[in-house]
Amino acid sequence: MIAVLTSGVALGVHVPGLLLARRLAEAAQPVRVDVWERLLPPDKRARIPASKVAFHRDFALARAARGLARKNAAAVDATAVRALLAEWDADNVSLLVVFSGFWLPVALDYAAARPGVRVRSCHVDSVASPSFTSLASTLPTATTPTATTPTATTPTATGQHSDVWLLEERDGGIARTIPVSRARPVDWSDRVPRFLVHGGGWGMGTYATHARELSAQGLALDVVVYEAADLPTASTSDERRRHFMIDPDWQPWHDTGFPPFGQVAADGTAVFRRGDEHHDSFHLARQAMAVVSKPGGGTLMDSLSAATPVVLLEPFGEHEARNAELWQRLGFGVSLADWKRSGWSLALLADLHRSLLAARDRVAHYPDLLIAERTP
Repeated sequence: MIAVLTSGVALGVHVPGLLLARRLAEAAQPVRVDVWERLLPPDKRARIPASKVAFHRDFALARAARGLARKNAAAVDATAVRALLAEWDADNVSLLVVFSGFWLPVALDYAAARPGVRVRSCHVDSVASPSFTSLASTLPTATTPTATTPTATTPTATGQHSDVWLLEERDGGIARTIPVSRARPVDWSDRVPRFLVHGGGWGMGTYATHARELSAQGLALDVVVYEAADLPTASTSDERRRHFMIDPDWQPWHDTGFPPFGQVAADGTAVFRRGDEHHDSFHLARQAMAVVSKPGGGTLMDSLSAATPVVLLEPFGEHEARNAELWQRLGFGVSLADWKRSGWSLALLADLHRSLLAARDRVAHYPDLLIAERTP
């Protein structure tokens, strides 16, 4: 069995893990999903939602808190870890795909004690994210993820481990991805003249301010809000700006389904639903002319699958800054400042869409590569 190891502290990590598990299950591969926060003591896990709200409301605070990642990794409940390892043994887990660096000590220890078990660190960003870099000094040198390119699969003292980079640049495109959907992108001529604006799973960054700027240009927006306080009052609401929300009562460690998602009605209520194939916000990304967001790895995965350009907002950390550089270099995205200087050009976005469409047809699908690796 394959165990996909995610973390709920970032939906840009958790959702790609869910997508990988879904694609593997569709190919009849035995797979399970484990979420890091289930290993935390209940009191520590209970404090996470309050931190999420605080980081949503204060982007500077969120960036300053990146240094707390090491503490998160050291806070696990030993009894919960032993119980999980027993489950993996019972399920005959032979391959662990790690989406959050928090998991690496547990995964590598499991592999070291069981011959033939392999560990793959699957990086959603173009360089190692804080959950990986915060643990670098505590891991064996041979298994420490690099910050640039993938390493070869190498047997080490802690088991067979290698890094997999989903945003590795190759031949003017992306080497591999996890397909959000097997469906073809919506033709540019069939797209609705709307823009999807969001701040990632925790609603972080400057997106709300820029949504107001875009609204002032007369652009139709689908804005993903994080809490009821983000919604406009009746006196300032705009019929050209729809609002959507992830169910605020749901947390990734509650279940392994995609985030419950729904449109917010004029009275502030929402009916949340979720499909089985992918996260529901992807329906909006497929139809949009662009996604306006900070450059998280999950957002760029959506962009490639949907062939939808990204208008790039202020990044969260060095890893997202590198993501933005990559997307601009490949012709898949444009900074908000540059798009503004173009006069909010739709022709510019159409060019980016065509570049994404061409690259999408050349990219390898990581679920297929993983299945081939497991096949004798």
